[in-house]
Amino acid sequence: MLISQIKDASGKIIVAAREDGGEAHAVNNAESVYALAMEAANGGKSLADVIATHGYGEAVDLEKAYSEGRFLPPITHPDPAHLHLTGTGLTHLGSAATRDSMHKKTSEASDDTLTDSMKMFKMGLENGKPKAGEKGVQPEWFYKGNGHVSAAPGAALVSPSFALDGGEEPEMAGIYVISDKGEPVRIGFAVSNEFSDHVTERINYLYLAHSKLRPASFGPEIRVGAPPSDIRGTSRILRDGKVIFEKPFVSGEDNMSHTFANLEYHHFKYGLFRVPGEVHVHMFGTATLSFADGIKTEAGDVFEIEAGGFGLPLRNPLKVAEEETITVRQI
Repeated sequence: MLISQIKDASGKIIVAAREDGGEAHAVNNAESVYALAMEAANGGKSLADVIATHGYGEAVDLEKAYSEGRFLPPITHPDPAHLHLTGTGLTHLGSAATRDSMHKKTSEASDDTLTDSMKMFKMGLENGKPKAGEKGVQPEWFYKGNGHVSAAPGAALVSPSFALDGGEEPEMAGIYVISDKGEPVRIGFAVSNEFSDHVTERINYLYLAHSKLRPASFGPEIRVGAPPSDIRGTSRILRDGKVIFEKPFVSGEDNMSHTFANLEYHHFKYGLFRVPGEVHVHMFGTATLSFADGIKTEAGDVFEIEAGGFGLPLRNPLKVAEEETITVRQI
């Protein structure tokens, strides 16, 4: 099942559900995907059962809604401050080579000297897929922001004026709510663009945290349930309607050095991330970047990311914010 959220003419949320390739229908009496997910999480039911109980209403033309700019992120929180955008890196086979090329120091004494990126990637290869009942190694982890920087499908990804780069990262994102008992509950997975500043990151690895404090987009649809073990998609950039970059990307545990369960454990092991009622969108990393292929993005470029079985492609234009003067006022 694929679920999404769009706005009607009055701005009210319509929850749309469909099977992959099928026609979407509005879910009856659904305030939002968040409300349906919390109903399922607190009632000990599957989301599919909750939706079936609500039943379906009129058909929804998702392509038309997309063209009219009416898509919302596929999950939102009534208070955006309670939706967390986070992620992990160096989790995919091949991802270390991309990162290492960005961070490798020319002053290294020999090829035997590993960068921090390669060391962490090696740790994942050795213990990122623990046996049942065991805990694996923790991954790299980063924070992107909250629901205030969650860009809807079709909306602009805004790069701050001080950014040195605004580049895409095609990833799978896990979508979660926290039940009233403090239990993390997964809704499913969605395509995401973990938008980042790779030039800033390349200056010094300790700038990674700065480079990730950028908006992100995910959706337009959430694939409810467990993900396939082999996920294949395409990432492209269009400039003036023409493709200037196109490359396949892979995800799923067949192509990763960690299991999803291990990555989820190391996120939700912190009580801070098990506060009842909150939403988490956690991005699981990639090995494909246009930046690594020498692409320099420009305002107006359109990122397009899609993966088989995950619904409509995720499209977002790049916009650069105007410079702001920031001062701190003493009171």
